[in-house]
Amino acid sequence: MTDEIRVLAVTAASIGFVHTMIGPDHYLPFIMMARAGRWSQTKTVAVTFLCGLGHVGSSVLLGAVGILLGAQLARLEAFESARGDLAAWALIAFGLLYFLWGVRRAVLNRPHTHLHLHSTGPAHEHEHVHADEAHAHAHVEEGRPNYTPWVLFVIFVLGPCEPLIPLLMYPAARHDMASVALVAGVFSVATIGTMLGVVMLSAAGFRMVSFGRFERWSHALAGAIICLSGLGIRLLGL
Repeated sequence: MTDEIRVLAVTAASIGFVHTMIGPDHYLPFIMMARAGRWSQTKTVAVTFLCGLGHVGSSVLLGAVGILLGAQLARLEAFESARGDLAAWALIAFGLLYFLWGVRRAVLNRPHTHLHLHSTGPAHEHEHVHADEAHAHAHVEEGRPNYTPWVLFVIFVLGPCEPLIPLLMYPAARHDMASVALVAGVFSVATIGTMLGVVMLSAAGFRMVSFGRFERWSHALAGAIICLSGLGIRLLGL
């Protein structure tokens, strides 16, 4: 291994970590969906890992094909930019639709009281909701499939890792494909590892927080934050 490849490998690890940390879209959707959907730790890890794998894998595949076919770097960068725009709009649309669904769910789940009159004994009031959260989640898990993880997976496959191809893969290609595989692997491990670390720590913290009577708005909040993450990518270039 040459000194240049060692430097590229260290750079790949650093860029993978920083690239993930400064991009809230890499972790906020999973943190919020795990909290709102009451995902188990296993499901949270699985969804985050698969989405991270799709995210880096699509760019690694594109870069490898481009190198093997001798494609110009400018063309690959233009394609990655177009993919990034598409992924941002998809995240915005998904977040907005999920927010609207969450608002509707919260309104239907609004607690209210009924007055109960009995022929004997005093009258009393009973508070309840028409769409109990625990009951609803149980039915989702047991019967109706939940497509949210797959929607996130498709969005993350569309989303490119912008620095990977121009800063790491193409410079490594001046040596050999083994060097390309090394820097791509280091970048992938750093990116996915950072995603998992941030998501698991944050999700564990959120599990200990109770929203009380505002719990019914958790889906709407998740959708709003996902939408804002997409807007951050589109407008601020995060």
